[in-house]
Amino acid sequence: MFQSAIQYNLQSMLNFVGYMISYLKRNNPVLVIVNTFAEIIKGYLTMGKKLKMAKYRVNYQMYKLEQMEKLIAENNEHVFLYGNKFNTTR
Repeated sequence: MFQSAIQYNLQSMLNFVGYMISYLKRNNPVLVIVNTFAEIIKGYLTMGKKLKMAKYRVNYQMYKLEQMEKLIAENNEHVFLYGNKFNTTR
């Protein structure tokens, strides 16, 4: 009886180790860590380029907004929005 209990427990441990090895083969945690680390380094190295693109987009949107404000001021009938008077009061 004692020998059968030991065999059963040993077989259960071997099954668990087999399941664990199969899981580690399917989902390699070392590979996941390496890939994540590589993505972090790539993001850090391209940060300057992304910042330049973001600044460019913001400047472009500000330029378009200024153009739109100019068109509104030119086509608006209200006197206080006309260019010269509006700029001198600023």
